[in-house]
Amino acid sequence: MAVSPWLLTSVLFLLPFMTQVSAQQPGCSVSDTSPNVNENNPPGYVVATINTEPGFTVRISPSSSDGNFFAIVGSELQLTQSVDYEDTTVLLVTLICENAVGQTHNLEIQVNILNLNDNSPVFARGNLTVFVPEDTKVNTTIVALEEVSASDADLDTIYYELATKVEGTDGYFAIKGVNNPAIYLQKALDYEKFNLTTLVLYARDRPVDSSELTNTATATINVHIEQADTKSPWFKPCSFINTTKSICINSGYTGTVNIYETPTKPLVLQPGPIYAVDPDYLINEKIKYSIVGGNKDNVFSIDEDTGNLTMKNAATSFDTYVLQVMAAQVNNIQKYSVARVDIKVVSKNNHPPYFKTKIYNGTVFAGLASKSFVFQAENPSTPLVITAEDDDFTDKVNPGIEYYIKNSTDFIATKDGLILTNVMLESPKTVTIEAVGRDTVSMEEASTVIVVEVLPAAGVTASNKIHTAQDMAILGGTLAALLLIALIFLGVMVYKQYGEPVKRLIRKKFSKDTFGDYQNQSYEHDEYENVSTKQHETSENGTYRSMTHVPEQPALFLPSSNAVETDSVPKTSIASTIIFDQEEKEDKMEETEEEIEHEKEVKSILKTDRHAGNDGYKAVWFKTDVDPDAGETVEVIEDNAADGDNDNGDNDSDQDLQTNDNEEEEEEEDDDYDKDDHHRGLGVSFAPGSSSPPAAEVKVDMSHTDAETEDDSYI
Repeated sequence: MAVSPWLLTSVLFLLPFMTQVSAQQPGCSVSDTSPNVNENNPPGYVVATINTEPGFTVRISPSSSDGNFFAIVGSELQLTQSVDYEDTTVLLVTLICENAVGQTHNLEIQVNILNLNDNSPVFARGNLTVFVPEDTKVNTTIVALEEVSASDADLDTIYYELATKVEGTDGYFAIKGVNNPAIYLQKALDYEKFNLTTLVLYARDRPVDSSELTNTATATINVHIEQADTKSPWFKPCSFINTTKSICINSGYTGTVNIYETPTKPLVLQPGPIYAVDPDYLINEKIKYSIVGGNKDNVFSIDEDTGNLTMKNAATSFDTYVLQVMAAQVNNIQKYSVARVDIKVVSKNNHPPYFKTKIYNGTVFAGLASKSFVFQAENPSTPLVITAEDDDFTDKVNPGIEYYIKNSTDFIATKDGLILTNVMLESPKTVTIEAVGRDTVSMEEASTVIVVEVLPAAGVTASNKIHTAQDMAILGGTLAALLLIALIFLGVMVYKQYGEPVKRLIRKKFSKDTFGDYQNQSYEHDEYENVSTKQHETSENGTYRSMTHVPEQPALFLPSSNAVETDSVPKTSIASTIIFDQEEKEDKMEETEEEIEHEKEVKSILKTDRHAGNDGYKAVWFKTDVDPDAGETVEVIEDNAADGDNDNGDNDSDQDLQTNDNEEEEEEEDDDYDKDDHHRGLGVSFAPGSSSPPAAEVKVDMSHTDAETEDDSYI
């Protein structure tokens, strides 16, 4: 018979009330008929308290389905065992309440088991290994969801996180979501960079940032990268051009062949034979070679399998063949590389290079910096030099020979054959190395042995220390700086000591260069240059004194005479006189007082002939030289001796003799004063000289009558 839903609903609704009424019946009652108990409870956990009136007893009904979980201890209803929510969620127990006459009624108790987070997630496989090809495309799933999912007995939502244990492999793999642990490739793989990594997948029953108790499980995924055929062939030797070492470039090959010759053996090339490899070396696909360009006249051929280059025809001109050789994979011709091969045609080389000295002995001290010289053992002050000879040259010196050390990296050889250290040698030892001299044209080589004795560093003293080129450069720079400082200091001292005199000399030189063209032209062509001069002093008794030099400053001594002389000369002479007088004044300021007084003395000029060609010319003669019959107007001055003053006459005669004796000594000085007279532009001229020195003549321009008396008195 079908039960009405409304009836069932009403019964369920009224059940708690009926239970409560039953619980409240007289005789027996419980504190809670539907208690909540956490799972994993300890045995003896009190579920409820039982209250009984006098005359009533309580027992657990044998018909209770979960009666074995409970026990009545005194007035407490206890659980006798731990309950797991994952096994049981509700426990039902019935209590029978009985009075003294045997009447009973039942008390129904429902115990609700509460779920706790007491279980960690569990992976189906805690350790997993996968293999991933190197050429796997990005975003490809490498571990499926089913393989890495975790379960939780608490039925909690699981949160996943992926981490990498191997350094340098971050970012290549990721999970698709925080609740989706499927692992996919996030970045392209490179077998050369790494071929194995380990991933750790975490499963949590709470979010990472949750403050609640969180249970975590882990799974380890080992990822092996399988090499794939991804790279084109590389010609060897080659150099990497990036840090990932995924690209390696070959610089090409070079070689030579003799003109008009066809060798049967493969050509010798530098830096080695033509050779290519598959960078995917685990796969190592087969490579074939071919010439794809530059083989003019089909002179060369190449072995498809080995890459050996041979000649089919002889070269007939001195030229250079530039070949393009391709290396391609047999399984995929689109994976290829091309190398350049330069073959130079040269004349035949009849003699290979050779070392006349089979063993060289050298020494070097330990502890020296790299690039230090190795010195000759028999001559420690001379660097060791190896030399290969070539009989193809008249002097046996082949400029095309280069040197290198074959079996050691501690030493190097320069282009000129010098042997240098390549590292700092730390301890004494004896090193035997092989040096090779190679003809860069014919590619022929010769070798020799070098025995280097590395001496203890303690043997380096101030007297035998080896100085490198850097030491010499530093010393030279220091000495140059000191020399420059010394020169600057010397220049300052010279300037302080001689600065002013040098300035005056420069100013004087500049004045002479500037005003040299303004000399008085009336004296430039003096026809009376050969004049003998004498110096006489004027006495009170009228002794005559001839004059050839006018003082530098006539205004100080002859104010009236200066006026007459200035009027008698051209204006240009006056101008030059003023200019050079100023210059002379500046120069004479540093001369001594005696020199100034000496220059101001009046010089005498003695002449024996007469000059009557100028009306303004006045001559003074000794009486004995006058010809009364000449018909010329002359004025004769009588000798003082005729006046009876013998003493004065004697003095005058003595003075004349003294003047004649000193004539030669004063000749050079008179020349200087003659030059000064030209510069001063005075109105004084001289009669033509003769070879007779006894007489003297002074000509004074008497153009102005007012100055005649002054000139006579001056003379």
